[in-house]
Amino acid sequence: MTKKAFTLIASFLISYLGANAQSSANLVQYINPFIGTGAVDASSLSGSNFPGATTPFGLVQLSPDTQDNPDNPASGYDYNDKTIVGFSHTHLSGTGVADLFDILFMPTTGKIYTTPGTSENPETGYRSRFSHSQESAKAGYYQVKLLDYNINAELTATEHAGFHRYTFPQGSDAHVIIDLNHSLNKKRSYWSCRIIDAQIRQVNDRTIEGFRIITGWAQLRKVYFYAEFSKPITSNEMVSGNHIYNNNTIVNGTNIRAALNFDTKDATPLLIKVGLSENSIANAKENLNAEISNWNFDGIVKEAQAKWEKELDKIKIEGTTEQKQIFYTGLYHAFTQPNNLADVNGDYMGADYALHKAKDKTDYSTFSLWDTYRAANPLYTLIQPKRTAGFIRSMMRQYETYGYLPIWQLWGEENYCMIGNHAIPVIVDAALKGIKGFDINEAYEAIKASSTVSHPGSPFDVWTKYHYMPEDLQSQSVSITLEMSFDDWCVAQLAKKLGKTADYNEFMQRSNNYKNLFDKSTGFFRAKDANGKWVSPFNPLDYGGNGGNPYTEGNAWQYLWYVPQNVPELINLLGGKAAFANKLDSFFTIKDLPKEVNGNASGFIGQYAHGNEPSHHITYLYNDAGQPWKTQYYVADVLNTLYNNSSSGYSGNEDCGQMSAWYIFSSMGFYPVNPASGIYEIGSPILKKASIQLASGKTFTVNTKNASEVNVYIQTVTLNGKPYNKTFITQKDIDNGGTLNFVMGAQPNKRWGVAQ
Repeated sequence: MTKKAFTLIASFLISYLGANAQSSANLVQYINPFIGTGAVDASSLSGSNFPGATTPFGLVQLSPDTQDNPDNPASGYDYNDKTIVGFSHTHLSGTGVADLFDILFMPTTGKIYTTPGTSENPETGYRSRFSHSQESAKAGYYQVKLLDYNINAELTATEHAGFHRYTFPQGSDAHVIIDLNHSLNKKRSYWSCRIIDAQIRQVNDRTIEGFRIITGWAQLRKVYFYAEFSKPITSNEMVSGNHIYNNNTIVNGTNIRAALNFDTKDATPLLIKVGLSENSIANAKENLNAEISNWNFDGIVKEAQAKWEKELDKIKIEGTTEQKQIFYTGLYHAFTQPNNLADVNGDYMGADYALHKAKDKTDYSTFSLWDTYRAANPLYTLIQPKRTAGFIRSMMRQYETYGYLPIWQLWGEENYCMIGNHAIPVIVDAALKGIKGFDINEAYEAIKASSTVSHPGSPFDVWTKYHYMPEDLQSQSVSITLEMSFDDWCVAQLAKKLGKTADYNEFMQRSNNYKNLFDKSTGFFRAKDANGKWVSPFNPLDYGGNGGNPYTEGNAWQYLWYVPQNVPELINLLGGKAAFANKLDSFFTIKDLPKEVNGNASGFIGQYAHGNEPSHHITYLYNDAGQPWKTQYYVADVLNTLYNNSSSGYSGNEDCGQMSAWYIFSSMGFYPVNPASGIYEIGSPILKKASIQLASGKTFTVNTKNASEVNVYIQTVTLNGKPYNKTFITQKDIDNGGTLNFVMGAQPNKRWGVAQ
């Protein structure tokens, strides 16, 4: 063979193998941003996800809003709606409560409208009809045809900036509306959303800047923007309330908009770059210049997709196309937040509303901890250890300025939504797994202080006095008692690791407080008053919401199983393994009446409600009862019937990655029932293969043979080639790397996983 021939063949092989490697690693193709954006009917929950453009853990989520005053779904976009109001730059993913929707842009033609109109009469405002047949979305990109204006709108994003591309009909009267009054519903009864102040300023014929200060779910948020246009602004209308000012350079007020006019004699699209900051216009400009230095829209799309590809590559799976779409869209949703609010120079607003500087250039927020501590945060500790350290450093900053760790932190501010102190298990889980990047002793002092300083939802003086929460002193008392008992167990584990024996003993004792609300006569945890008397009447099917009932977004049936720190003791309380399993059987089969169901509950299998978090660990409890085949049956049932790749792909609110994390873990075959224990209960894997790329460079691989919707039962298991009969694996097993093999079948093997 000649040297030239060898070179040509080598070049061909390199090119061929490179192309195929790239093809096999193209995981972003499986992201479907429309999953979870709209329920199939009004009686179910939608997932509350948005389809617009974002980057992993970025500040900006540039997405369409189909409602003028978004409320439900909280993402602002409902797949069932027929009109789009505009494109705002910040959104929440999968939450049950709406907020953000900052700095709305909307391109229009023809008559200038400065109010949005209504969905019933879109022609009365700048709103436009759209069709899903002329709408598309992928990682880092969104596109829609605005039918009333014949405008093709495209969106992409970087961490701190949005990038718009509007293709107007040539020769049309082209406008871009900027609406700083667009927000969540200002008429909500349980808080008052209002614009405190806002400003739009035209700097020159290609630049607009401004800000708004708004209070809502997160109080007193400041949002600054700096926008550059690829074409000159020929004229404008500035609007404040009912007053219109032609060709003003500035408008201020609490209800302001602007209509910017452009020449469309040539057919080139209008490009708009918008930088955001929570700190200043100058920082918004710096963010924009740092991240989008040119007008290459398609290049920014490719950059966003490359960032997503890097994150998705942490777990590689084999399965059906639908399974890949659900799995990788789940990772996409899980990595959409927490969001880095710090500017590129490290500036961030602290919980004390003062300007601070982060040396690591990150300050994360959107901590939906009541949801995510269960599985999403353990997923982060597994495949995002550096990010996890960043999350904890950000949580510590709240402690340093505010006095305790986050409960539900949004836009850097504590909003006290939900119960418990679930930054605690997140920090303890990371510390026990050896994640570096934060001071473990300082973290311990923070979690201890956060377990002793009373604040809304956690009155520790009451906890210390009664050793349970009396319902007449603290609503949601049963749920709070159970969840705080778990948090105290977590504090005890880190105290033990650090050799703090007295603290360990104290918090272990507190972790048993749940027993004080167990009623042997009914077999449930139920409420007591401050005199120690049971609160009557009692019906275990009655649902609570977020106050006025002993249970939080659930009922006595669902909270019966919440003792993840000590399932063996819970089994003893219920009379042993047989009685425990019988009670579980009843739980999964008893029906209740629709009128008794709380609005957050959906995805029912008996009393099990997969659409909300209190149920998420319960399918795995049969393992502890000595009947693992029932865990396998119900886990497979949830995986195969309560997830799909459509707009109604979730059985409830996706809740900042928690619903997705349940699927990601469970589809691989295991789940963290106790999210701070380093133990994963085995369920029923449905993926042919899953390879977890660990930060150490090692790989943990799960292979599943014969998995199908029929073959849901484990026949045999091997770990690193050796027979394995335990119903759980440990963090150490994963960290060591290796291979876990499952063989599945249509009938249960009642000998596997049961002590012989």
